[in-house]
Amino acid sequence: MSQSQQNAPEKDRPWLFRTYAGHSTATASNALYRANLEKGQTGLSVAFDLPTQTGYDSDDPRARGEVGKVGVPVAHLGDMRALFADIPLEKMNTSMTINATAPWLLALYIAVAEEQGADISALQGTVQNDIIKEYLSRGTYVCPPKPSLKLITDVAAYCYEAVPKWNPMNVCSYHLQEAGATPEQELAFALATAIAVLDALKGQVPDEDFPRLVGRISFFVNAGIRFVTELCKMRAFVDLWDEICRTRYGVDDPKFRRFRYGVQVNSLGLTEQQPENNVYRILIEMLAVTLSKNARARAVQLPAWNEALGLPRPWDQQWSIRMQQIMAYETDLLEFDDLFDGNPAIDAKVEALKDGARAELAQLDGMGGAIAAIEYMKGRLVESNAERLGRVETGETVVVGVNRWSEGEPSPLMGADGGIMTVDPAVETEQISRLTAWRTERDNEAVKAALAALREAAEAGENVMPPSIAAAKAGATTGEWAGVMRAVFGEYRGPTGVSSAPSNRTEGLEEIREAVDLVSDKLGRRLKFVVGKPGLDGHSNGAEQIAFRARDCGMDIAYEGIRLTPEEIVAGALEQDAHVVGLSILSGSHLPLIEETMQQMRAKGLSHIPVIVGGIIPEEDAARLKEMGVSQVYTPKDFELNRIMMDIVALVEPDTAAA
Repeated sequence: MSQSQQNAPEKDRPWLFRTYAGHSTATASNALYRANLEKGQTGLSVAFDLPTQTGYDSDDPRARGEVGKVGVPVAHLGDMRALFADIPLEKMNTSMTINATAPWLLALYIAVAEEQGADISALQGTVQNDIIKEYLSRGTYVCPPKPSLKLITDVAAYCYEAVPKWNPMNVCSYHLQEAGATPEQELAFALATAIAVLDALKGQVPDEDFPRLVGRISFFVNAGIRFVTELCKMRAFVDLWDEICRTRYGVDDPKFRRFRYGVQVNSLGLTEQQPENNVYRILIEMLAVTLSKNARARAVQLPAWNEALGLPRPWDQQWSIRMQQIMAYETDLLEFDDLFDGNPAIDAKVEALKDGARAELAQLDGMGGAIAAIEYMKGRLVESNAERLGRVETGETVVVGVNRWSEGEPSPLMGADGGIMTVDPAVETEQISRLTAWRTERDNEAVKAALAALREAAEAGENVMPPSIAAAKAGATTGEWAGVMRAVFGEYRGPTGVSSAPSNRTEGLEEIREAVDLVSDKLGRRLKFVVGKPGLDGHSNGAEQIAFRARDCGMDIAYEGIRLTPEEIVAGALEQDAHVVGLSILSGSHLPLIEETMQQMRAKGLSHIPVIVGGIIPEEDAARLKEMGVSQVYTPKDFELNRIMMDIVALVEPDTAAA
């Protein structure tokens, strides 16, 4: 060994390399996982489809068009077996992005691990299990907040006893930033969520063991393009979490106060225009969570360059894995101590972020904590997102290829397939066939008894994990498990963050407000704009911002939030006497859901009302939507909301309509 090798510093171990993946079927997703592991991925991150996330079986009418689109459908033990076939779970570190149905998916995972002969106490991984952020930003909630918090604590208490290496809750600030959170809001809202969970867990384990339970709480964060600020945010997270664990919960052991987090870098900033630029954005955002050793992520998953267009192909995901591997193994980053300790600029920014977060935390604490403050936090996020979009529209925030230097050469990366992978519509039919066969072949009396025991435990306030595992082994389905939860705890509709009250915001909107006033006078009443989100897609940011801006422009808006059926949207349009209907879908299920909505509109005699649609919609699909009668189609490249507002005015202008 050379002298230089002997004197070389000991390298820090790399973080876990992950890609967020899952689509079509359990078998197809299993092949993708095994291929990615062979390419050097070191952990799994499972994306579930919307029916699985929201507790519906693949054959439920509400699942139509959504099966296998944004993730993998897992309806029962057989699907979970297929998902992890030939992957030894005892040796794997698996992250499951699942929230409302987290107890159930963890139960299925444990049941499969037992079938593999694994030592359950050795399982390592994470269920996200952060239902609070679902009310604020992602929308896959099922039950009301208080019983949902009880389900989170059930998982944590069970894992403490039976699966001690498992992270039972992954406080997720990722979607908060996607919904527009400032760094201070992201810090405060995420920490308030963790506090709500830990407060609820107090007394569920012996006092002397509570610090160990605190040590199992992990975080899942977002890193945006302002990478110095994001780096400082991560250092602020480390400091504030240490402070909370020490002062609020009396945790003395620094090991249990460690801020343990995984990250997916920002998807909100990925652009449909010049999508090849996204490669640079992803790399820069990764720097924020890897450069500072004392605030370095322990798991990183990167989006693919083309996620603003649709579902990435295996090659696209491979490219993102290679980016991590080059950073970890080709550079000398892991050979050095923290590069930023003692830097005055970094220290000042960290302290400013901590002060802002502490002030927001005090406000939330005064309101009774995160559960009590859900409506307040939702409203704050919608306002912050509106301000962010406003800065992009005016050019104050530069987005290369979007609002500056938008002219460019066509991307050679797109290829004949449009640069994305599409899910065969036959997947849904095949999944339903497998589900039907599963129900036929199982012992239905055993399932009935297991579901009865689950309901009894839930009604008695007992931990639902043991009866959930028993139901999984008996052959119950995701929809049946969630049906029990709905029956016991009820369903819930979260706040939209968009008030329908007239707005006094006028800056920069005078011309549009005047146009709205003129057309309203011609119509004989205020222009009525009904905004709806059909299907199970909970990504509501776009719909919220359209409704928010329409309200500020003087329109009379009606927006009831997420997860409406086409029938409910059309009934609302009829009842509200709408002049125009706007539909938002980001899950890729736009064709079947819009077709059904347009059929309902015709059936109710509303075919004269213009319909506009927004979402991640390929050009060929946009053409098909217009053939169905849709007036306008908008995609993420249509970032100028004021132009959309003027389009709405033109659509309902009586003279134009008559012509």
